[in-house]
Amino acid sequence: MTQIPDQRPFPDAAFEGQDLDLDGYRFEATDFTGAHAEGRTFLECTLVGCDLSESVLQSSRWSECVWERVVGAGISLAEASLQDVRIEQSRLGAVSAWGSHWRGVTVRGGKIDFLNLRGATLKNVTFEDCTVIELDLQEATVESVRFDGCRLVEPQFGRGRYKELDLTGAELVSPRGVAGLRGARVSRLQLLDLGPALAAEAGIDVADSAER
Repeated sequence: MTQIPDQRPFPDAAFEGQDLDLDGYRFEATDFTGAHAEGRTFLECTLVGCDLSESVLQSSRWSECVWERVVGAGISLAEASLQDVRIEQSRLGAVSAWGSHWRGVTVRGGKIDFLNLRGATLKNVTFEDCTVIELDLQEATVESVRFDGCRLVEPQFGRGRYKELDLTGAELVSPRGVAGLRGARVSRLQLLDLGPALAAEAGIDVADSAER
């Protein structure tokens, strides 16, 4: 990947705290397990091969940043702001991003287990060629979001507000809350697959045609 121009390494300990904005820095192969950087602002920063396990990034702000091959479970991004951010080939788990704001974000490759976006706001967001396990979009506000070549396992769509949500490029496995997908776009084949879930949520008993 092309490095953002004029980036420079930064002392690892300075990742934490709230005193300064971090502008144009590069963190590479660094273990940030358990780091506390809530409320911190990251501008044009790159994290490559870093471990963010159990890191607390609540209410942090990320603008024009790149996460590449980042790993970690138990990451708190609650009420954080991500704008023009790329997350590439990363392996993340138990990401708590409820109430967060994503704008112009691209998630490409990799896998995310248990992505909690409940009550979040997503606009102009793209997921490409990735697997997301238990994506929770309940009560989220979603506009111009698409999933291309993705596998979504047990996604939860209930009570979300959707405008131009494009699911046609996704494999949907055991989706939930599909009755709330008003404003979303699916393919004809997906609609057939969603039929049983839609019927179950509407309380419709579907009998075999041979039954009397």
